[in-house]
Amino acid sequence: MLTIKRLSQADAQVLIAGARDKATEIGVPMCIAVVDESGNLIAFERMDGGKVTSITIAIDKAFTAGAARKATHAYNANCVPGNLVFGIHTAIGGRLCVVGGGLPVEVDGDFVGGIGISSGTPDQDMQCAQAGIDRFLGSP
Repeated sequence: MLTIKRLSQADAQVLIAGARDKATEIGVPMCIAVVDESGNLIAFERMDGGKVTSITIAIDKAFTAGAARKATHAYNANCVPGNLVFGIHTAIGGRLCVVGGGLPVEVDGDFVGGIGISSGTPDQDMQCAQAGIDRFLGSP
């Protein structure tokens, strides 16, 4: 039998709050998604002004980070013609996202979920995702 650590709804709200605060600070309204360790959506927020097209992108970034346990920008760096991972973005019906802004959430060595952010540049999305994780883990 397996014992699985998983983000709760309360945990997801802390992640979203940290990401939302960073998005407000940088002046970019974001779409923010949080998934469990299997990539299933726990919580989502579209800030006022968050792009309609970013809804699905944020969810897919979170899915990739949570289920694959890897940051989306790490896939991006390797997903180029000639590399063995090229084309992975077409897997799972195109749900694997290789654009920066999706980060896995790890607690005490266990992957417990993922956060995905979209509406800004990849760097802005990554900053907000990290801010959500920092808030959740209690970092300043």
